[in-house]
This record gives sequence, C-alpha cells and structure tokens, in this order.
Amino acid sequence: MLYHLQNESVETFKKRMEIVSLVDAGFWTRFGVHYGLFIGALQSNATSGQLGYWFEKGALSLSNFVGCFAMTELGHGSNVPGLETTATFDEAADQFVIHTPNLTATKWWIGGAAHSATHAAVFAQLIVKGKRYGTKCFIVPLRDPKTYNVLPGVSIGDIGKKMGRDGIDNGWIQFTNVRVPRGYMLQKHTQVSRTGDVKEPGMQQLTYGALLQGRVTMVADSAHVSKKALTIAIRYAAVRRQFSSTNSNVETKLLDYPIHQRRLMPLLAQTFAMLFTATEMTNMYNMMMSRLDGAKDGDSDIEEVMEILKETHSTSAGLKAFCTWNCLNIIEQCRQACGGHGYSSYTGLAAMYQDFAVQCTWEGDNTILTLQLGRYLISSYIEALKGKQLSPGVGYLNNLGELIGKKCSVKKNEDILDSAVIIEGWQVVCAHVVKNAGIEFEECLKSGMSTDDAYEHCSQSRLYAAKLHSFNYLFNRFADGVFKVSGNIHDILSRICLLYGLYSIEENAGAFLQYEYFTPSQIEFIRSSVNALCKEVRDQAIPLVDSFNLSDYIINSPLGRKDGNVYIHYFDHVKRSNPQGPHPYFDRLIKPLVHRSTESDEDEDEEAGLEDDLDDDYDE
Repeated sequence: MLYHLQNESVETFKKRMEIVSLVDAGFWTRFGVHYGLFIGALQSNATSGQLGYWFEKGALSLSNFVGCFAMTELGHGSNVPGLETTATFDEAADQFVIHTPNLTATKWWIGGAAHSATHAAVFAQLIVKGKRYGTKCFIVPLRDPKTYNVLPGVSIGDIGKKMGRDGIDNGWIQFTNVRVPRGYMLQKHTQVSRTGDVKEPGMQQLTYGALLQGRVTMVADSAHVSKKALTIAIRYAAVRRQFSSTNSNVETKLLDYPIHQRRLMPLLAQTFAMLFTATEMTNMYNMMMSRLDGAKDGDSDIEEVMEILKETHSTSAGLKAFCTWNCLNIIEQCRQACGGHGYSSYTGLAAMYQDFAVQCTWEGDNTILTLQLGRYLISSYIEALKGKQLSPGVGYLNNLGELIGKKCSVKKNEDILDSAVIIEGWQVVCAHVVKNAGIEFEECLKSGMSTDDAYEHCSQSRLYAAKLHSFNYLFNRFADGVFKVSGNIHDILSRICLLYGLYSIEENAGAFLQYEYFTPSQIEFIRSSVNALCKEVRDQAIPLVDSFNLSDYIINSPLGRKDGNVYIHYFDHVKRSNPQGPHPYFDRLIKPLVHRSTESDEDEDEEAGLEDDLDDDYDE
C-alpha cells in the first residue's frame, strides 16, 4: 500500500482504498485513521512550517510514525466544545501540559491507540493564564517509535470486543500532566506566543475543512458496500428456485417473483443514486479544499469561501447520515432476501452488517448530523426571505412563492414518468417542510427562546425536513449524472433513475398527499409504475451487478459467486471450515445426560411401541 501511496495520484489511490474497504474493513479503517483523520488534522490546523515538520518526522511516509485521532472521550462524543481534556500553557517552560482531569475525559474509541499509534492528534481545551479558549488540536507523542514503550504520563489500554471491525485496535488514553513543546499545538488559526498572548481567527469555521473528508468518504463507502451486498442477494436470487406455478413443474427463480423484485430492485436503484451522489460530493469537497487552501480572514472572497464551506459542511453531514442509514438497511434487506442461508456467517452479510453499523455513529451520530443539515436548511430559508441568492443545493428556497401550494399539472398520469415532474414534486414538498420548520423556529424566537433553545424545540421538524431534502438531493444528483451519459447505457440508467425517483415518492407518499402535489389516484399510478419498473430493471439485474466488476475474492460469499454454482461452493466452504472428527463434547456433556440411569431402563423394543398402538386400533 505504501508503494501505491507514493507512486499513484491522490485520486487513483483513493479509488484503490475504496476497493480495500470491501475486502478488509478493519485495515481500511486503520489506514484511514492515519491518512484521513490524523493527516487531515494536520492539513486543517497546522501552519505550513508545522506541516513540513511533521511530514519530515515521518507522518506522511509512515516511517517510525503512526498517527491516531484523539477527539472522542468517554463522556463526550458529538459535543466537541464540551471535551474535558485540558492543555494548559506553562509560560515559564514554553510548554503545554496535557491532562485528563477526570474519568469522563478519558479519550475513548481511539482507532490505532491500543497497539499501533506513536502520536495522537489530541483535541483539548486550551487554557492560557487561567482563561479557556475552546477546543484546539495538539500533537502528543504516545510511544517510543523504536521500542513502542508507552511514554511517561501516558496510560493506554484496549477497549476490547466490539460489535464488528475487530481488526481495529480501538483504545483509551489518559494523560497525567504530559508536557509538549508550544509548537506541538497546531497554530494555523489560533496562535499562542512565547509570552502567552493568544491570537484567535475571526472565522473559526476555517478549521473544519479537512475534517469533513471522513464524512465524504463514508458517502462513497455506503454506495460501494451496498454494491457488494446487492451482488450477493441478486446473484443468489437468480439461482435459488422456490415453488412452481400451476402450469410448470420447474420451480420459479426468486428473482422472477414480483415481490422479490420489489424487495431488491428499488435498493439497486438507490445504490446507483448513492454512487452518483458520492461523485458529486467528492467534487464539492475537492473544490472547497482548493478554495480553503490559503484562505484567511480578510480576503476579498472570504464570504464566498465561507458559503462554500457551509454548504459542504451541512450537505456532507446530511448525506453521511442518509447514505449510511440506507446502506445498513440494504445489507439487512439483502440478508433477509437470502432466506435462511443469509443467516450463515459464511455468506458474508451478517459480518458485513456488523462491520458497517459503526458508520452510523462514528464521525458524528447520524441523528445529530441530520439535525445539522436541518439547521442549515432553516438558516437558508431565513436568508432566502431576505432576498439572498442561495447555493444550488438549496436554491429551490429562492422560489418559495412559486412552489408553495403548487400542484402537479400533468394532463395524463403517464406524464408523471418524467424526471422534471419528479424534481418539481420534490422541490414543492421540501419547500413546504423547510418553511414549516422555519416558521416553528421563528415562533420559538418570538416566545423568548434563545437561538439554540429554539433550534432544539423544533428538532423534529428539522429532522423531517433534512430527511426529505436528502431524498430530493439524491434524485437530483442521479438525474444530473444520467443526463451527462449517452448511448445504450443512458437508456438503462434513465429507467433506474426513474425507478428511484418514483420509489422515493412512494416511500414518502404522505408528504406528497399532505401538500397536495399528487392526488391519491396519481400516487396509485406511481405505485403501479414502480411495480412495472421493478420488472424492467430485473431483466437487467445480473448485467447491472456484473458491471460493478467485483471479483469473487472481493465478494467473498458462496451465494454471490459469479459462476452461479452457489450450492457447491457453499457446501465446500462449510465442510472446509468444520472438518469432521471425534465428537467435541460427547464425553463431557452429552454422555452424562443421555446415559444417566433411570427406573425405566430396559432392553430396546424392536417394535418401538408401534405394536401397542396397532392393537388399540384393531380393537376399535
């Protein structure tokens, strides 16, 4: 991996890591903690001189250096400003004293800490001359890189067994007055001088950019893991036969049952939507980072840069939550669609679920992240009312006058099968729910609530608005991507896109009926159209999952084998993994139970009691 890292472009290496995540989620996370989170913290918070210093120390080349990201604490996760670890400036020694003041300040869930990391990017409360300046980032050595002995004042342990991803050495860290040089505080934004003077930036948000990379990566990872799960379930459904029709003695393939198509085809369409959205999200992030590079308070374009950062921050938060929730559901639905065999660990779906579940909580709890998007939507709504031109992702809020109360104007139901109609429908529904959340927020402010309390009071409205906005966003990105494609591939992708659009409306039919964009009869037409599209996409299902180009090695499931010989490979795998031999616990457990003496012990009756029953029948 280091060879590829040093000899490939950043984009090519990221693609390689996407494949690695499907083969070994634990290794992908270990590698990602260092290069995504630790290096990301350096890029986001270090001055150019500091960045060069740590790269020369081996951070970039993994030479005598492995980094971890020590933000989360036993008592605090999403509430970063509430972290309790302290970094107190000792002016006389020109050092910071890193300290864990109580149990809940223990750094917790820190990937790489238990056994691998030599250094940590520690987030702690900056204290200078008795005054707190908020949470800042400090590089703290943990181990001697030559002996791997833990350094004085540092206590480290393994947090133990987890639900999944046991290949990651998550650990806990406590600091007892650990001293580091003043230069080990990353001071790209906040600076502390030799004499203890603190200079803070006018815009703290500039520090967040590089830390969004993890969320962006998880949008793509959700799509890729979904591809793997669906490849297993769809290939198996094309082989597995169950029952036969009255006109045939040949059992029917699962994939030919309309209800099974309903179970899997919309999820396949949803996965394509996530793939297109991940590409768009990655481009948005890269563009933001190029603008943030070198940006500072006072620049002539700083307001534009801040708008880009706000949009990327909120969009990545909402999509990380939306896509990881979707992926986890896709894995579970694929497991159930494989029937009893899906429960076997050898078929890969159970472990896939266990390994992926953490993505719904790390890098930000999904509900909290969805609320962040909801907060952005409310603030965008308020800005739109003031006449501000919004960014494209929320641009529909500039058209509230046209959208509120608008109804579908098609002359016949078949005209609904148009992406423009679906886009308009989603804009109408999202305009309503965001407006409702905004009105509730403003009413809370009028009642005397503080801004934060008002946001908390309308949290359910925020959550609902953000979820519907995410459906809207995904369909728009999918439709945009398909528009750029030509040829035969455009034809099939346009049908998959239409399936996703109609399915997402069906899943949220209540909102479309509540705001009267569609009538009940139009919703019924949409439902029947989803059925027809499921059949149409089913005819291309195997070529579609084959287009993911995932080898049998990557799929790692006998049910998802490309050659279709699922039973042969499954049975061979079971026999290899469970070789026959002497009974493992007969003498210890079974023999004492079944061979215990009882009063009814007697010679075996060759008739096994049958003759008595027959005599009784004859007597009657």
